[in-house]
Amino acid sequence: MTEKKIRVLVAKPGLDGHDRGAKVVARALRDAGMEVIYTGLRQTPEMIAEAALQEDVDVVGLSILSGAHMALAPKVLELLKTNQQEHVRVFIGGIIPDEDIQALKDMGVVGVYGPGTTTEEIIGDIRKAISGRLN
Repeated sequence: MTEKKIRVLVAKPGLDGHDRGAKVVARALRDAGMEVIYTGLRQTPEMIAEAALQEDVDVVGLSILSGAHMALAPKVLELLKTNQQEHVRVFIGGIIPDEDIQALKDMGVVGVYGPGTTTEEIIGDIRKAISGRLN
């Protein structure tokens, strides 16, 4: 039996217009054998949660450089829960102050990545977070 590919939605919430890092990560995930859906710039939490539902993803990756992570991440998590998608794992990359990392994890974010994180680390963490659920 063929193992199901990991489906990842990469999203840029808020008004941040810088998406180079999101595109680099999206390409690395694709090259690692995952199915990647990139939503593009300036997505609302509602748009991201709806795309996650429609695309039946396993993972949502948020790229946030604007400093609005403590407003945007909880809203995305809340909407995923409302859509009965508690199984979807959420990861965040961007400029995240150290003092916010634990709060994000406490609210349900699985991984938080800053500048210099390797794509191999992100790929490994995604695989680990959903292992056993896709067979």
